[in-house]
Amino acid sequence: MLAKIDSCSLFGIDAIPVSVEVDVSAGLPAFNIVGLPDAAVREARERVRAAIRNSGFTFPQERVTVNLAPAAVKKLGAVFDLPIALALLGATAQIKIARSLLAVGELGLDGVVPPLAGAVSAALVAKERGVPILLPRANTDEALAVGAEVFGAGSLQEAAAIVAGDGAPLKSKDLPPPPPPDATDISAVVGQDAAKRALIVAAAGFHNILMVGPPGGGKSLLASVLPGILPPLEEQEALEASRIHSAAGLLKGGLLHWRPFRSPHHTVSGVGLVGGGITPRPGEISLAHRGVLFLDELPLFERAALEALRQPLEEGRITVTRAGYTTTLPARFMLVAAMNPCPCGHLGDASRPCRCTPRQIRAYLSRLSGPVLDRIDLQIEVGRVKVRPLTEAGKQNDDVRARIGRAWRLQRKRYADTPFKFNADVAGESLRELTAATDGALSLLDAAMETLNLTARGYVRMLRVARTIADLEESERVEEHHIAEALAYRVLDAPDSPYQGLF
Repeated sequence: MLAKIDSCSLFGIDAIPVSVEVDVSAGLPAFNIVGLPDAAVREARERVRAAIRNSGFTFPQERVTVNLAPAAVKKLGAVFDLPIALALLGATAQIKIARSLLAVGELGLDGVVPPLAGAVSAALVAKERGVPILLPRANTDEALAVGAEVFGAGSLQEAAAIVAGDGAPLKSKDLPPPPPPDATDISAVVGQDAAKRALIVAAAGFHNILMVGPPGGGKSLLASVLPGILPPLEEQEALEASRIHSAAGLLKGGLLHWRPFRSPHHTVSGVGLVGGGITPRPGEISLAHRGVLFLDELPLFERAALEALRQPLEEGRITVTRAGYTTTLPARFMLVAAMNPCPCGHLGDASRPCRCTPRQIRAYLSRLSGPVLDRIDLQIEVGRVKVRPLTEAGKQNDDVRARIGRAWRLQRKRYADTPFKFNADVAGESLRELTAATDGALSLLDAAMETLNLTARGYVRMLRVARTIADLEESERVEEHHIAEALAYRVLDAPDSPYQGLF
């Protein structure tokens, strides 16, 4: 007999529909899986065999052939265990397949269905095809959050009963939004008013920012403030980010509500940072999509890994090409980087002399290329705080988040008829028209371009930052003082900077 169950295969963050066909025929006992299965799919033979027997069903002593169609698409992972087992039970008349649905799930040898990665993408495929999805019970909140009709099963026996027509689909439930992330309150950063202002400007326009300063100045503490002051994800953004985290097996419960904050160690490999591997998996830049990627000790990262950031910083996505596949992953993130000015960390520090030779400093900074630095809108110096006040202000994250939210709403309104979302996204050819800068502001920026020897990209980024500063003031026009403040956030380009000529 022949039986079919719909399923899907995860590729990167996308789910590809797959039809699982099982034929049981007379002949010598055999269990073959065809249709370009990878090693994990081929090993399903042993998992399915044991799960069927340990769940109280009978495994046939005949020839079993499993076809995963379309045959030309490589099938990855263990998500086909459950549909193969259900189709096999249907082909041997141990159950009647009474429901048309899409099934995904791995099986333990005892028939238990453990949680899987990629439930959000699978649920989206089921929703598009207009059929319910059957998946592990632990993943039902994710599937319900995207609006799919959902069946959850904890074991093969439960799944078989559902396919046979028992039970009703779970109803969508409105999960209360989780509380704001447990982030550092901005009031905890004492004595760094200029740096806090720069951080708020960066967040208000979703600009990339680099903090340079000696150890102990508070660079990491400043970065840890961001999860608490960024407004929550919008509905479409939450779906985009949740698909990525689900594909990586990191999503717990429903969709993400707050913006992700990723902080990989500087020993991360290039593949770990941008994604890829033997099978396509999202890297740290994709896991930070619509959120923050914090790179502490920036010069200690592999130079090749940092150079790989150039495309996603500019385009908001990364195209990963390997021997067996090509896939494009979303990667629109806010880059927050921190670094010491030299190996000992005290270049330009008035309180402690630098012990590094010019050659050591150049070798240290040579890991950072000009094109990468040119894609960072704000470059600020974070000096050492000499005296820490005994008392601190009350919590301020809610107020700052509301202020940034107002700036974001102004940008949404301004760019409603454009492909842009934030000031940091605005393309150069549209910039002058959309930023509405005064003649005086543009003249000041033109003069600064000659003085600081800015590139065309640097000019564009300064105008974008100035537009964000104006939005924080709810000003319709970009004035000269907005340009002046934006220019102050280019510490590496300043004529009196100790870093002049080192990059």
